[in-house]
Amino acid sequence: MKVLLTGATGYIGKRLLPNLIQKGHHVTCLVRDHMRFHIPEYYEEFVSVTEADLTDKTSLLNIPKDIDIAFYLVHSMSSDKNYQQKELESTINFREALEQTQVKQVIYLSGIINEKELSPHLQSRKNVEAELSKGSYALTTLRAGIIIGSGSASFEIIRDLVEKLPVMITPKWLNTYCQPIAISDVIKFLMVTINHPGTFNQNFDIGGPDLLTYKQMLLGYAKIRKLKRYIRVVPVMTPRLSSYWLYFITTTSYKLAIALVDSMKIEVICRNKSINELLGIEPISYEKALQAAFSEIKDEQILSSWKDALVISNHDFKLSDFIEVPTFGCYIDKRKAKVNKSNVTLEKIWRIGGITGWHHANWLWQLRGFLDRLSGGVGLRRGRTQRTKIESGDVIDFWRVLYANKTEARLLLYAEMKLPGEAWLEFRLNGDTLVQTATFRPKGLLGRLYWYTVLPFHHYIFNGMINQLAK
Repeated sequence: MKVLLTGATGYIGKRLLPNLIQKGHHVTCLVRDHMRFHIPEYYEEFVSVTEADLTDKTSLLNIPKDIDIAFYLVHSMSSDKNYQQKELESTINFREALEQTQVKQVIYLSGIINEKELSPHLQSRKNVEAELSKGSYALTTLRAGIIIGSGSASFEIIRDLVEKLPVMITPKWLNTYCQPIAISDVIKFLMVTINHPGTFNQNFDIGGPDLLTYKQMLLGYAKIRKLKRYIRVVPVMTPRLSSYWLYFITTTSYKLAIALVDSMKIEVICRNKSINELLGIEPISYEKALQAAFSEIKDEQILSSWKDALVISNHDFKLSDFIEVPTFGCYIDKRKAKVNKSNVTLEKIWRIGGITGWHHANWLWQLRGFLDRLSGGVGLRRGRTQRTKIESGDVIDFWRVLYANKTEARLLLYAEMKLPGEAWLEFRLNGDTLVQTATFRPKGLLGRLYWYTVLPFHHYIFNGMINQLAK
């Protein structure tokens, strides 16, 4: 069948795509930025890419007319204060575009929305579902709560809290019940609903077999990791304080922390298990979901991570808008060094950031990340998804990868930390010469003052870094 996949660069989309291909479907991936989309060569004949923006009706005219199934996996969360309106407008545009095709079924992954009083985030998903249901196609909605898998938002937040805090004084919403589900089961449900008449024009809640409070989930993680953790729930922590608590301890952004706290105050429990019987799926337990996530991390097989999403950063842009590094009106720190072994240097570059660090003065990088975090930025806590693999669109600490080509021996990064301007960091290997270039385009007088203030630190950091890379 011919399948249209939205959100192909997102956490769910990246994991669903290989499954669709393995089942023999031809997949058209609808992406806003083709530079963030990567597909192995052996899958290329089964995949086509269409670049379109759901907020731009004209761009959606590029959607093929002969599609049979469409997946709607787009969620803005809290990218800005108007995200609910943007999500609704995007849905209307998408529905109207599908009316011009021969699509038979649309499959939408939503959130469990059984409560009468919903958070803005869950209310937005409910509005999207209502809008999608107005189409001439059959709509299948799968509503999931907490998704557990390597790189998922929920798993990484749990991981951050338990690994970092032996004692936790927590808000009362940690006593809220939810029904977590493994990412592998989410993918199974999405796959089996394809062209399944029993799911047409229906909505289903999907979840694992365990009903747990968020406190029990944290303690369950600690048990598997053999960590002693003590959690005290107090009623005095306001939603704002709760959001700050999540923001400073975990990798999430503050805007996203607010959305998560609003949602976590509401129980997300499945109404029934009818979908399990209908599709013949028996979801695995929370403990097994955690073990599967640990296995992927250990084997470095993390297919996707929420940390790479643009919504986690303070930026929302296309990589192509910044891949041409400017020179006019910019401050440039360019250094060259002879390398002993180019292949060794290249491997060092491709491991930069994350656990490896920045090869020199890591404490200064950590200090810069801490200061960025205090000012509302992303800091260094995002790390990187893969230890040795880099692709454009990936996150490396407080940088975004704009371009990464190991054959060309070139890596270009764009800064996502809080800055009075814009910054790029580039590494190039020309034969036995390493060229390292830091470019800063200041914004106003404050940007110029910032550059000269940090200039002594730059000399120490960048000079030491290139020397270590060249060894």
